[in-house]
Amino acid sequence: MAKVFVNGYGNIGRRLASALSKDNEISLLGIAKYTIDEQILEDLKNKFDIYVPENLAPKYKSSIAGSIEEAVSACDLVLDAAKEGEGYSNKIRFYQPLRKPAIFQGGEERHGDRAVAKMIHNSRVNYDEASGKQYVIQGSCNVSGMGKVMQPLMESFGDEIQRYDVTLVRRWADLEDSKEVKDSIQWDKNPHHQEDVKDFIPHANLYVEAFKVPSRMMHLHQMIVRFRSKAPTKDRILDLFTKEFAVAILNSAKGTADVRMKAIELGFEHGDTNMVHIHQDVLRVQEETLKIVYSDDQTGLVIPENHLLLQSMILRRPRSEAVKRTDKLFRISDKKGLLEREFA
Repeated sequence: MAKVFVNGYGNIGRRLASALSKDNEISLLGIAKYTIDEQILEDLKNKFDIYVPENLAPKYKSSIAGSIEEAVSACDLVLDAAKEGEGYSNKIRFYQPLRKPAIFQGGEERHGDRAVAKMIHNSRVNYDEASGKQYVIQGSCNVSGMGKVMQPLMESFGDEIQRYDVTLVRRWADLEDSKEVKDSIQWDKNPHHQEDVKDFIPHANLYVEAFKVPSRMMHLHQMIVRFRSKAPTKDRILDLFTKEFAVAILNSAKGTADVRMKAIELGFEHGDTNMVHIHQDVLRVQEETLKIVYSDDQTGLVIPENHLLLQSMILRRPRSEAVKRTDKLFRISDKKGLLEREFA
């Protein structure tokens, strides 16, 4: 049984821990907390073993399982869920000295002096390439979503596609975040998403713009796909995505809040759908241009992607088997069916 340690307990870390604790093939060693108090310890002690920085271990000795160093030493793989930008420090301090493989989250550096890994994973594109790798970045929610939509198009239409222009309308914060959502629309003058996608789809003629809007209810992407001649019909595009894993086709949602609140109403854990949702009613085909609009389940999208990635890295499982196991754990196909019926 593979022993996994979740290093960090924010929005991603707590979702990872919750999911892995239900996987009978994984032994969840515990979670790391860097900022703690007695209330946090009380809330978590009956759920997961808690590990803290070595300098805090003596103070909380009776309430914790040990230090982060001890947890990393004992595990087979680390899921690094630290604050964005801290992954490199963790790699240098913990993972490299102890020779432990690790999965890093989107937003960590792929290039330069603080690069944490040599590949970005997208389960739809390069799952097999992660097998046996020591360090891999799991693409961010926006990057993961683009891969799930672009790859089926590329496989079906190849050189018929001339270019992709993608506008990312990013939510400001997650529902559970306490930080202020500003009454402003902000733009990113150099979004990392374009180069991140080209890391695993290198030949795509891709242009990405990103805007952050005052919402907590998912991201929304508008993808303009330009063909060299007449674009495929709307029905052909919808047929292409009907059987795609973790891609739902919705027809009557009026906005991202409709999808999120329906997920909460239906009792999805954390209110996550764990997928992208193509909005059929605003899918357009005109001459050589296809416009696809889809909502992206922000934090929830990357949790099953992490689960797939660890199966490749340390279990070396074929993708088809890994998808079945992830689907069973997260109920993604069941959720997809429920949402498609609700928004038929």
